Amino acid sequence: MKLARSKALGVALVAIGGVTLAAALVPVPVESRDALFEIPSGTWEMRRAGVDAEVLPSEIRLVLGLRDVLVLRNLDSVPQIFGPTLIMPGQSFRLPFNVASEYQFECTAHTSGQMKVIVAEGPNTPWSRLRYRAEHFAAHIVSL
Repeated sequence: MKLARSKALGVALVAIGGVTLAAALVPVPVESRDALFEIPSGTWEMRRAGVDAEVLPSEIRLVLGLRDVLVLRNLDSVPQIFGPTLIMPGQSFRLPFNVASEYQFECTAHTSGQMKVIVAEGPNTPWSRLRYRAEHFAAHIVSL
């Protein structure tokens, strides 16, 4: 009986070790590196009416190598400004990032007129991939 338990424990430990090793060594797959945010129709009318509702997050977090292309789509009926770029109605603007840092942009879709983009280092080492997967697994469990 003790031998069977020891064998089962050994098999379980080997399985856990294998899963951990795979999580650390296998690159994190991504379907798209785009992080899409839309400026909804009616944003300008809300601003003109004095409504302070935020239509975009004031802070966007991206990860190099995974989600490192910010895409803003203007669904509003008037042009919007993001940084030095004028985004016309119906247009999208793509801004890829290749350096981890904090960026501050002028943004007319915000009541504050500002948007911060934080770009974090991507999980490019075994330990960082393991940590990234563990954090995302924990976040998924918490959201259930």
